[in-house]
Amino acid sequence: MTQEQENQINTVLTNAHNEYVKGLNHYAYSKVHNRATGEDLVQDTFLKTWKYLARDGKIETMKAFLYHVLNGLVIDEYRKRKAFSLDILLEKGFEPSIDESDQHLNVMDGKVAMTLIDSLPQKYQNVMNMRYEKMLSLGEMSQITGETKNTIAVQIHRGLKKLKSLYNNPGLLHSLTFPS
Repeated sequence: MTQEQENQINTVLTNAHNEYVKGLNHYAYSKVHNRATGEDLVQDTFLKTWKYLARDGKIETMKAFLYHVLNGLVIDEYRKRKAFSLDILLEKGFEPSIDESDQHLNVMDGKVAMTLIDSLPQKYQNVMNMRYEKMLSLGEMSQITGETKNTIAVQIHRGLKKLKSLYNNPGLLHSLTFPS
């Protein structure tokens, strides 16, 4: 690789990092629920992207490519995770409790919507998060998932329908705990 090619790759990745790192970190954190692990996954995403470009790889849409790589790393992370026993969690200070006093059920704000999205089936969760949290286009989502734009659009429509159904089910809303 020539110095000029290396400079071009560095420029492309620096611009991509500046533009997408915040969204990538947020996405990784929402998937692994650990800020440090999420940041490590995002760092690995850029490292893998740099290696791909160094091997003369071509990237049409940088944002979709980065989310695709990160999604693969998140899946790898899920596979590595070990199940925690309740005893270990209790030793670390986790105390299970039910506290319904913090529920704010009269307003469906972003936190409520995200909680409801988490109760959707997994295939709808993924497309809803990509569309409304990450603000990805159908084309970008199609590149990340490998599914057609039409399939993605149908999943989004069905996900919204299920989300409205969940929101209009008062019994379910009372059983959910919303973040404060």
